[in-house]
Amino acid sequence: MSPAGSTPAPPADGTVFVVEDDDALADALVFLLASRGIAAERFDAAETFLRRLRAEPDWPRGPACLLLDVRMRGLSGIELFERLRRERPDLAAPVVFLTGHGDIRMAVDALKDGAFDFFEKPFSDNRLADRLIEALRESERRIRAAEGSASVEARLERLSAREREVMDRVLEGKPNKLIAHELGISMRTVEVHRSNVFAKMEVRSAVELARLLAPGGA
Repeated sequence: MSPAGSTPAPPADGTVFVVEDDDALADALVFLLASRGIAAERFDAAETFLRRLRAEPDWPRGPACLLLDVRMRGLSGIELFERLRRERPDLAAPVVFLTGHGDIRMAVDALKDGAFDFFEKPFSDNRLADRLIEALRESERRIRAAEGSASVEARLERLSAREREVMDRVLEGKPNKLIAHELGISMRTVEVHRSNVFAKMEVRSAVELARLLAPGGA
């Protein structure tokens, strides 16, 4: 983990959502985050956070991460994490756990299931703050990727059925003459459709088109 002071500043609109039922620890965490210029919101139970999440289906609206205590009264941090994985698998907010010594195995298993990190109590304040900033940066990256993916989907929806057929064959590297033969249309019609595909997908070449549609290419 990065030493204190070497981690980039948190995103200006980033927020750490602290889910912790120990008032003293929650207050200390919020104070720590404020001292590093990190905005925080505190929830005293997993159930309270879930109510917020269900009231805001588009949450998070900016870079965010969740700091969860593994053990809490009522729904535990692990149970909240599992519920989020089921209900919001594309959630852009990484999860960091706080754990006691006896909960390390659960935390390690959560890492395997996609949690961002975990910290055993007592923890280093600076190391925790640094890691939370990294989680906010990861959230920012996920949000940008989702926005790019949505943009590509919107462009694809502009294409007609015939343009899709032409695009698929262009991506296979087939020349216009072969595409015309396979689709039973003229070369000129293929050229028009190909031009329309590039314009609607906002690319200038088949190479750019392939790169745009590759996984993670948006």
